[in-house]
Amino acid sequence: MPHTPNHRLSGNAAIVGVGRTSMGKLPGSTALGLGLEALNAALADAGIDKSEIDGILTHPGTTSREGANHYLRLSEAAGIDPRYAGSKSMGGATAGALVQEAVMAIDAGLATTVACVFGDAALTGGQRFNSPNGDPGLNWGIWGMFGPQANSALGARRHMTLYGTTSEQLGAVSVTFREHAQLNTDAVMYGKPITLEDHQSSRMVVEPFHLLDCCLISDGGVAIIVTSAERAKDLAKPAVHIAGMGQGYTARKSEQLDWWYLPHQRAVLDEAWAMSGLGPDDIDVAELYDNFTFSVLLWLEHGGFVAPGESGAFVAEGNLRLGSRLPTNTHGGSLSDAYMQGWTHIVEGVRQIRGEAGERQVAGAETCLTTGRGMALNTANALVLTK
Repeated sequence: MPHTPNHRLSGNAAIVGVGRTSMGKLPGSTALGLGLEALNAALADAGIDKSEIDGILTHPGTTSREGANHYLRLSEAAGIDPRYAGSKSMGGATAGALVQEAVMAIDAGLATTVACVFGDAALTGGQRFNSPNGDPGLNWGIWGMFGPQANSALGARRHMTLYGTTSEQLGAVSVTFREHAQLNTDAVMYGKPITLEDHQSSRMVVEPFHLLDCCLISDGGVAIIVTSAERAKDLAKPAVHIAGMGQGYTARKSEQLDWWYLPHQRAVLDEAWAMSGLGPDDIDVAELYDNFTFSVLLWLEHGGFVAPGESGAFVAEGNLRLGSRLPTNTHGGSLSDAYMQGWTHIVEGVRQIRGEAGERQVAGAETCLTTGRGMALNTANALVLTK
């Protein structure tokens, strides 16, 4: 049974710096170089020197070759000797997991200021995310299960069968996030609006997903700096507090009858709500992991924003748009900003709560839900961020 915490976070940790590089197609870039660039940007954002960083947590990109030793290589290149360090690779769930680990390290006194770093040259480095079922150790390729999109497509088709969800409703997610990207000059798809007709006429990738249902594989780097709430009071930018968090996993796929619905994601959000003392009605803005349009529908249902089966109608009615009930993926998300395995969602959440999002700013935003998932649907997490 999933564990629901009966305690609140101590409030002893906050995000104080975020940085991101240019994203998209960056010929000549390397995963290491992009990670370092993002780290320097986050340090500048926080107004601190690298000498204050005593924790390094990294996410090796798909083109990184160091594996579990990635944190050593990045620390060496950055000129930092951390007290606490490590690397994790959990796909789109990694960013949230590393921020959560940073919170725990600070709370335990193992570090005072932790940098969480990701860099990848996935677009120009040859990674196509097309191994069988997203995992070269599995043999599902003989059944046509190539890439993560295949698993999500099965789930989407099941949702359509049970609840009448339509491709046009999935398209509403794609169009909405592209609209938001037109307000984000850093987005890969800035200046390239689309219509629902464009979505419907884009080529089929794996039924029912059209090309415009799928995220943008990109080069880029992101870094997030976490420190104590007390230390944060003296830094350059307002602290963004981590009020709640949840993390969950499943080791099963098709042998679990409801695997397609990802029940462990609901448990993750239940944990985050319980820990923060907040719920879906308290959230001002959401940054939901969107490797595919259908992913957003499941997050909405798992988070209690709508009942099971009601997410399709909810998004088609425009409830994810700026100025609506739940402004979502205000930067354009993985579908129209860039696919950074969930890292940019946390950055955008921080900027929204700080009031730094410019034309796409949600007025008075004080709470944000961010989510991530990865490894062919096996891992998931959530963060509740507050002012």
